[in-house]
Amino acid sequence: MANAPATAVWSKTCQVLKRELGDATFGSWLGHAALRETADEVCVVAATGIARDWIRHNAWRRIGELWAQNDPLNRRLDLKCRTEVDSASLTAHPLVAANAPGSAPQPAAVPMSAPVFEIEAEAVAPVAARQGRLQGLQERYTFDTFVSGPANEFAFAVARRVASWADGHFNPVVFHGPYGFGKTHLLNALAWEAMRTGGPGKRVVYLSAERFTSTFVNAIQTRQTAAFKDELRNADLLLIDDVHFVAGKTQTQEELFHTLIALVEDGRRVVLTADRSPTEISEMEPRLRSHLQMGLVCGIEPADRSLRLGILERKLNTLAQQGGFVPAARAEVLQFLADRFTDSVRELEGALNTLVARVGGDIARLSLDEAQAILRPHLSVNERKVTVDMIQKVVAEHYALKQADLISERRARAVARPRQVAMWLAKQITTRSLPDIGRRFGGRDHTTVLHAVRRIEQLKGEDATIARDIDVLLRKLRG
Repeated sequence: MANAPATAVWSKTCQVLKRELGDATFGSWLGHAALRETADEVCVVAATGIARDWIRHNAWRRIGELWAQNDPLNRRLDLKCRTEVDSASLTAHPLVAANAPGSAPQPAAVPMSAPVFEIEAEAVAPVAARQGRLQGLQERYTFDTFVSGPANEFAFAVARRVASWADGHFNPVVFHGPYGFGKTHLLNALAWEAMRTGGPGKRVVYLSAERFTSTFVNAIQTRQTAAFKDELRNADLLLIDDVHFVAGKTQTQEELFHTLIALVEDGRRVVLTADRSPTEISEMEPRLRSHLQMGLVCGIEPADRSLRLGILERKLNTLAQQGGFVPAARAEVLQFLADRFTDSVRELEGALNTLVARVGGDIARLSLDEAQAILRPHLSVNERKVTVDMIQKVVAEHYALKQADLISERRARAVARPRQVAMWLAKQITTRSLPDIGRRFGGRDHTTVLHAVRRIEQLKGEDATIARDIDVLLRKLRG
């Protein structure tokens, strides 16, 4: 160990970090980092400036401790982002994957872009609807481009297991969650991976519930129901997106029920998605609903703030590859997007698309005020009118305070911190100026409001409790 290479030291460090942070968090912030070694120093190179800042605030002290414990040469460890170093020098010392304890370190290449599996289109095109190749399956939706976190990591793990054709699976599997939570991405990724791992002997059929319905109706009209049944019931894996669409359609539900029974009894696999749990789909025929519940019903929760930031980073990297610019943006801009677009991943990515479409590679220099100005028309659509008074009431209720406490002179931390949170919310989701917000908080000066905004902005990245509180409050206020 006296001459331990930096990669070996980093591997040991990563093994502990991965256990302590969890796979999702480690993968989001450190999984795309690289190790760079020169004659003078060893440097951890984060993929983006946002990742560098997160590592510095949340993991750098622990990384330093682990590095010091494992490095007998006592080499200095630095932290930078990819735009701060010569990217060509990163390939010589790639990040070492965090292997399971006791296993030998294995060098891993730095992932610069997400691979896409090349698959024959006919593998997923139902016979009764050959006109549309792939039937909506999108190549960009793979497991490599799916960002996992606490809100979806169980669903992600289940999908990976089904896609690997592992024994002992639940059948059927139903993933459910509101629009924009990543269900379609997960189902697409499952389809691609299942076709890759299953080989030519496995038959995978993917279609939306709407396509299932229209194809079934067409089969009845053209007297081809036998061909329709055979096409689906010969699938080794049947994937149906948005199964709630069949609710209220008696004949379609009947056919889906018998298809489900035939496949499950024959040991074939079925995975579906819905916008809510089967128990909540009131217009669904009871026996179909019951059979959907007999396997595994897996909910996907709203993405938390760290997951939303991870999604933004991944999306920015993709856009940068397509547009040929450096994948960087100011932390305050990405944090604003993550805090504003909390209800739908599609809306979150759409906001970033809008910024990049307007400024292109100049997004790295885009200020928060400029970003807000560009997105203002989108923010006003269907936006619930939120007032400072509403914010004060919701914050006071959340922290078990009186609204009068927030505008009082009390400086106890139990009151001062919620007051700062309320001021931050007022700045984020109302059009009030800093002086106006200050006046509504007991006649305080605008500099007090500015300090509160900056303080909460800092704490969001350092204090998980504050981040969760803000998530909850934003959802309450936006209805």
